[in-house]
Amino acid sequence: MFKTLTLAGENVRHLSAPPVFFGVLGFGLLSVALYLVLRLDRD
Repeated sequence: MFKTLTLAGENVRHLSAPPVFFGVLGFGLLSVALYLVLRLDRD
């Protein structure tokens, strides 16, 4: 039928990686940032 998905008349962009990858990456970066902030607070 349609070769590409359309949403409101525009082509939908595809992610370069699965959404789970972005979730894990974001969680990891925020965890490292929180660890550094809490570690600096001890000094």
